[in-house]
Amino acid sequence: MQTGDDASYVLTFSCVDAVGIVAAVTGLLAERDGFILDSQQYADLDSGRFFMRVEFRGAGARFPEGLARVEEAFAPIVDRFGMDARISDRTVKPRFIIAVSQGSHCLNDLLHRWSTGNLAIDIVAVVSNHEAQRRLSEWHGVPFHYLPVSEANRAEQEAAILDVMTRGGAEYLVLARYMQVLSEDLSAKLAGRCINIHHSFLPGFKGAKPYHRAHERGVKLIGATAHFVTSDLDEGPIIEQAVERVDHRDGIDDLIRIGRDVEAQVLARAVRWVAEQRVLIDGRKTVVFR
Repeated sequence: MQTGDDASYVLTFSCVDAVGIVAAVTGLLAERDGFILDSQQYADLDSGRFFMRVEFRGAGARFPEGLARVEEAFAPIVDRFGMDARISDRTVKPRFIIAVSQGSHCLNDLLHRWSTGNLAIDIVAVVSNHEAQRRLSEWHGVPFHYLPVSEANRAEQEAAILDVMTRGGAEYLVLARYMQVLSEDLSAKLAGRCINIHHSFLPGFKGAKPYHRAHERGVKLIGATAHFVTSDLDEGPIIEQAVERVDHRDGIDDLIRIGRDVEAQVLARAVRWVAEQRVLIDGRKTVVFR
């Protein structure tokens, strides 16, 4: 069920909930020879908003040719329901910049998945306030940008990060253990486009040395949280979390080792889901169509 064009598209949107939204979307696809590959929806009864993700492709002569024509076909429905909508071409990989400080585990995991074809994104650059990960980045053929930062030059350094993103055509920034707090201005500019990995199961043990404080409290579960960055430190909408069981025999080094494995896995899932347009922001929360 497809035309000679192998392109598939993803429509994601949220809007005020109303009768007829699904019928309008699926009806238009049927009228235009669109073949639905996957469809998921969610009605948030508390906020009164409706969320939907539809993946589809052409299956006949009436299907619009190219992304611009597909967007044009959906425009009346988007206007009718006041949708906050996005349509993306699945054959075009989204472009990412990765920011890192000195820790390599999350960066190495993302680069490995990307280089082996297991993460459908384009990593166009790595930026860092340290030189430690230059060799790893360049070994993978990814340009490395050393951008040291202090309170005296923070505005200039963040402007340089944005410049790297602009020149690389990158839409997203991933903080892969980037040990700097982004300014309120940069957080606002990258709203919904900046993913952070936090080395604890938020909202518990925020801030410095979470594994030390977790060990002191004798926790039985440790975890990691991937979330969108906002101006409220570690309070952005959560994308993914995971935990691992530990016990009294595990020392701080054990917790750090286990925790790093969890961090890498959680961040990779979050990046994949964002790249596939599976994550929609719902106020302080997210809707994740896995």
